[in-house]
Amino acid sequence: MSEKNTTFVQILFEHVMNILIINGPNLNLLGQREPEIYGNTGFESYLNELQNRFSKHRLEYFQSNHEGAIIDKLHEAGFTADGIVLNAGAYTHSSVAIADAIKSITAPVIEVHISNVFAREAFRHHSFLSPVCKGVICGFGLDSYRLAIEALTK
Repeated sequence: MSEKNTTFVQILFEHVMNILIINGPNLNLLGQREPEIYGNTGFESYLNELQNRFSKHRLEYFQSNHEGAIIDKLHEAGFTADGIVLNAGAYTHSSVAIADAIKSITAPVIEVHISNVFAREAFRHHSFLSPVCKGVICGFGLDSYRLAIEALTK
């Protein structure tokens, strides 16, 4: 096969992935809230970096402080997205409903946390979401999102 045909075949089979990033409560305050834990960068600014890095794929972003809105978004995208990156914030440690929503959809979900939740308060050590997610990434700052997207796109 010629080099030109090989390139065409590679392009033909490259899959553009639709990835949804969902941030839960208080993550709209990134860059302002507890910078010693969460850093000084707002998520929208970091999202631009992610979109540039993963320009081949479609990244959609959703943030809500409301549990029901997060569940609704999981239901809406959970059968069409190629993957979901979810930082449910404090709902990680309390929401059976979000865990049930993840169990109900077909898209793989990766749970992410900016901080190392295991180096923090004891109540943050338990996740209702981890058992129903494809994987968990925590403690790498905002790069936790990048790592999750890399895992989904491999």
